[in-house]
Amino acid sequence: MKSKLLAAAALAVIATAGLAYAKPDANQLAAVADKGRPDADSKRDADRKPAEMLEFAGVKSGQTVVDMIPGGGYFTRIFSKAVGPKGTVYAVGGPPRPVTDPAKPPPAPAQDTIAADPAYSNVKSVHVPLLGGIAIPTKADLVWTAQNYHDMNNIPNIDMLKFDKAVFDALKPGGVFIVLDHVAATGTPLDPTDKFHRIDPAIVKKQVEAAGFKFEGESKVLANPADDHTKPVFDPSIRGHTDQFIYKFRKPK
Repeated sequence: MKSKLLAAAALAVIATAGLAYAKPDANQLAAVADKGRPDADSKRDADRKPAEMLEFAGVKSGQTVVDMIPGGGYFTRIFSKAVGPKGTVYAVGGPPRPVTDPAKPPPAPAQDTIAADPAYSNVKSVHVPLLGGIAIPTKADLVWTAQNYHDMNNIPNIDMLKFDKAVFDALKPGGVFIVLDHVAATGTPLDPTDKFHRIDPAIVKKQVEAAGFKFEGESKVLANPADDHTKPVFDPSIRGHTDQFIYKFRKPK
């Protein structure tokens, strides 16, 4: 009986801590190897480890994925190839920048450019006020946000419980919410001026679980013990190599 209990305990540890170490499958590796990706993106792969991220998130062909606040679209293109023609990627960002000078209009958001590219025809660009919900016409298998959650906490008048519940409602039962962000030291309060662009992972876990999610595991693949968490993430000595956490939450079935 004791050995069975020990075995069960070991499996429980694997279920939470060991999710990070399975190998990416051929489809996930092929998505990263896509020749249509910009060279600037591909050059960042060694630091960002996207294939391992796809494996940890469980991205598969045919899924519906939300890339929340996609920025330059680094993960958007990868998700597009990973879910394939039978899947859909919703690149969900805030409203486009207003045109203040018609002679010098701002560049189109990357998510719009990617969605207009025939090579990524399964990508749909969605612009919504980030204080509200996630306006997609179907339920998603995965909502993903990378290096953005700390920013969400610093939007004036943001209700993070409402935001996380919107993510919860956008997912299918059993769907996954992945939060990847820069680590702040344990016990560090929220940074309203966004000086450091970091967040204590414990804050993320508490907020997301309050919305009804179950914490499923953590990947350490982007951990960096050499980062002492005292510098802004854009400091040249640490930029691109910050200590990052990747949390996996699941909507109960």
